Amino acid sequence: MTEKEKMLSGLPYIGDQALAREHRRAADLLYDFNHTRPSEAEKRIGLLRELFGSVGESFWVEPPFRCDYGGNISVGDHFYANYNCVFLDCAKITIGSHAFFAPGVSLYTAGHPVHREPRNRLVEYALPITIGDSVWLGGGVLVCPGVTVGDGAVVGAGSVVTHDIPANVVAAGNPCRVLRAITEEDRRYYCKRRLLPDGDPRFAEFSAEPV
Repeated sequence: MTEKEKMLSGLPYIGDQALAREHRRAADLLYDFNHTRPSEAEKRIGLLRELFGSVGESFWVEPPFRCDYGGNISVGDHFYANYNCVFLDCAKITIGSHAFFAPGVSLYTAGHPVHREPRNRLVEYALPITIGDSVWLGGGVLVCPGVTVGDGAVVGAGSVVTHDIPANVVAAGNPCRVLRAITEEDRRYYCKRRLLPDGDPRFAEFSAEPV
């Protein structure tokens, strides 16, 4: 197996020249992306299409953005990532549709041995991260290697996600833990217990009493 094959299989590996070339390619694309003008939206989209492994319909990433390889990242439809997000994609990062990332979200697939001797010999490993559909990760959320965040989950700002988070829950903390389930009653609120205005037709289907 090549070092890249080991890396993508969750096995211990040591970076080699082939991986270094892929990393430099990503770094060049990221440099171009992060130095685009705000008016160059099409150029930004084109660079991300070249960088990422696969992309959906109508996605957007605010610069500055950082990743390791880019080709191990796939994003679904209507994905949005705010400023200063970092994806260490030594393993696969799979992000669903309608996922929203606040500023400073970090997805870290990469890890190192706890004992210093193999770590000093540059042994690494990587485990995939999966973010489901309609997930919202708050500002500064850090997701650790091997974690899955289920569909519809909301993770509070500043959380460190060390274990899987189930679908349709609010979770927060360090380490991140489930606080409560998301229910149909939540459709009526835009922030905590603040109701959506029932006189605005744009919110009509959400502000009505749940059936």
